Amino acid sequence: MVLRAFAVVMAGMLVAACAGAAPVAPARIVVALGDSVPAGTACGCDPFPVLYARAQRAAAVNLAVPGATSADVLAGLPAARDTLARADEVLVMAGANDVAPVFRGDYAAATAGVRTAVAATIAGIEGVHRVPVVVLGYWSIVPDGHAGTADPRAAARATAAVNDALRAAARDTGARYVDTKAAFHGPDGDSDPTPLLASDGDHPDARGHAVIAALLPPLQRWP
Repeated sequence: MVLRAFAVVMAGMLVAACAGAAPVAPARIVVALGDSVPAGTACGCDPFPVLYARAQRAAAVNLAVPGATSADVLAGLPAARDTLARADEVLVMAGANDVAPVFRGDYAAATAGVRTAVAATIAGIEGVHRVPVVVLGYWSIVPDGHAGTADPRAAARATAAVNDALRAAARDTGARYVDTKAAFHGPDGDSDPTPLLASDGDHPDARGHAVIAALLPPLQRWP
């Protein structure tokens, strides 16, 4: 009888403690849109959106698709609407696949398309609800480092054109632009990025993804 009474008292104390406990805040959500880089292709590791969200004590929803162009990302917004409605921040990295196939020629039209599509993507995200959007640039839009076969100067010009388009799209819409080139090529642009790349030279390895994640600003709620 004594043991039973003790058990009843303890159960009552436990219920009271649970009732008085502060509610657990729901995890913040970071959504990633884009191509094979945020998707983590060729890495076999957690890609940068996951690493970043974990560091911010948030949950990552990675909707990036290998091979996606900026137009593909824009076209995918309706299907992502419910997820975007719950997002606390959205990461966008797209545009390399628009320009890489034509980078040896005239890619002015392709980069203009990147600017238009990414700006429309950001507007579409904010049409669901106002949320901070971070646009990431590229260190190279073609295989780089020891695996690179393209003329480095031509590749650098094409990459700069894509990044200019992404920077402009961010500026046009009030999003934040994050550069990745210096992290891979050094402040002078002449460092070998091979140690940060997977064997294909086209995607980051685990260390490269960690470097990109560290470039992203702290997650903050939209005021």
